[in-house]
Amino acid sequence: MLSLDPMCCPRDNRGIGKEARAMSKYLIVANQTLGGAELEREVQQRINGGESHFHVVVPATATHHKSADWRGGFADESSETDKAHDIAEQRLSKMLDKLKQLGAEADGEVGDPDPQTAVKDVLRHHSFDEVIVSTLPGGISGWLKADVPSQIAAVTGSLVTTVRAE
Repeated sequence: MLSLDPMCCPRDNRGIGKEARAMSKYLIVANQTLGGAELEREVQQRINGGESHFHVVVPATATHHKSADWRGGFADESSETDKAHDIAEQRLSKMLDKLKQLGAEADGEVGDPDPQTAVKDVLRHHSFDEVIVSTLPGGISGWLKADVPSQIAAVTGSLVTTVRAE
């Protein structure tokens, strides 16, 4: 099920004709849900609405599993932080390729493990018309439990849309 949650809306240009409207700039904040069908549908809607530029920030958040604490075998020389950054880089690369295949301009970066900090870092150099936060389903999403979309809305002052994966 797709769940959209607009948090605030100081600039919503979607009703303006394509001729009069400048390129819309979107920030996508996601990690594990990059490449998911729900996020792709949201992105495609924005692309269909006119010229679009997407900046993707992938917080380098380590995925925690019970097995991560087990130390019975050979020691892993890479840290959880290094692994999280590598995985985020891979997901970012695939997402940028996908956005370009869909016809959008796109760039991005791996960000701080904390999504709110990652967004603040991006905002030092960019501004956006809308922020799209893509999360895991409600029952397992740490971002939803921490109310990250509302925190991002407070920081950005932009429209924030939450896309929940199924």
